[in-house]
Amino acid sequence: MKPKPDLPHILFLFSDTGGGHRSAAEAIIEALSLEFGDRVTVEMVDIFREYAPPPFDLAPEAYPVLSRMPEVWQLGYRLSDGPRRTRFVFNALWPYVRRSAERLMVEHPCDLVVSVHPLFNDPISRAARRFSRPYITVVTDLVSTHTAWYCGSPDLIIVPTEAARERGLAAGVPAERLRVIGLPVAERFNSFSESAQMIRHRLGWPLDQPVILLIGGGEGMGPLETVATAINEANLNATLVVVCGRNQALQNRLEQVTWKRPTFIYGFVREMHNFMRAADILVTKAGPGTISEAFIVGLPIILYSRMPGQEDGNVDYVISEQAGVWAPGPEQVVNTLRLWLARPEERQRIAANSRRLARPQAAREIARVLGTWAQRSYEERMRTQV
Repeated sequence: MKPKPDLPHILFLFSDTGGGHRSAAEAIIEALSLEFGDRVTVEMVDIFREYAPPPFDLAPEAYPVLSRMPEVWQLGYRLSDGPRRTRFVFNALWPYVRRSAERLMVEHPCDLVVSVHPLFNDPISRAARRFSRPYITVVTDLVSTHTAWYCGSPDLIIVPTEAARERGLAAGVPAERLRVIGLPVAERFNSFSESAQMIRHRLGWPLDQPVILLIGGGEGMGPLETVATAINEANLNATLVVVCGRNQALQNRLEQVTWKRPTFIYGFVREMHNFMRAADILVTKAGPGTISEAFIVGLPIILYSRMPGQEDGNVDYVISEQAGVWAPGPEQVVNTLRLWLARPEERQRIAANSRRLARPQAAREIARVLGTWAQRSYEERMRTQV
């Protein structure tokens, strides 16, 4: 949506390097609509695809490849993390990306710039200052946040956990510019029009046995196939639901398997909230968005994979809060499932811990903060035009 001259306008910067950045931005935009109606306008720009110079414009296409090379990912993450190293990288890149960053500001006039991605905070915040635009970062990693999230001296950094706030303080961000609110999750995870049994009936899932929901993020990443195969071989007394995301090849292979128990294979789904609502156990990679959604629904979590460096803290967080377990091999996943299926009281205890960590109103609270900033900036713009 293009800005209207008589309304505050917010520019959201994201990129499809994983599904979490887009979904976080969309959750906030939905919350802005619920909180402010048509009194604020918004737009989303994929900063890498639309404005990054080569080769950075290929980042969305490179991400699925790199995500399947964990050793390379971890090396790049570790080498670039840390205040001095990150600052050195951004200072070196600034002359190359400056023109693109400033062109973004010219082509997308706004009252507030909001970033939900770490890798362009420094250059865009430099450009935003030149154009007198307030800049806010919404951190979409839960715990082990890269220093890039805290670069560029934004006006405010909204973080999901106290651990992320501590990381910001260690990176040199003043305490008054850090605010713990939570990770934004779509409103549909907060309200359901159907019970779990109603959802199962509509989807054709059995009503008389536990449901295991196995997912690998929007790209169907990680050892999803080997975990699904191990669960099948274990012949557990449960229904298995596998969500392959955009990984069509994986979906095709799993659809050819002879399953011992009721099993349902899906690609990318639009009603993950209903899938979680109807499930009893979540088996997933350690993505921050999925974990936050599971907290709101109150699911016990089995984490079977993580992006080294970036998602290590998510695993530690889930374990330390006793909201789930780390099971980095198919056999460990099966053993945990067997235990939880045999001991529903243990499963329910862990589910209660998961629900305790939920921040269901995070998107709404973030929206109120952003709307207030945008309104203030808009009023200042109107005064200077008089």
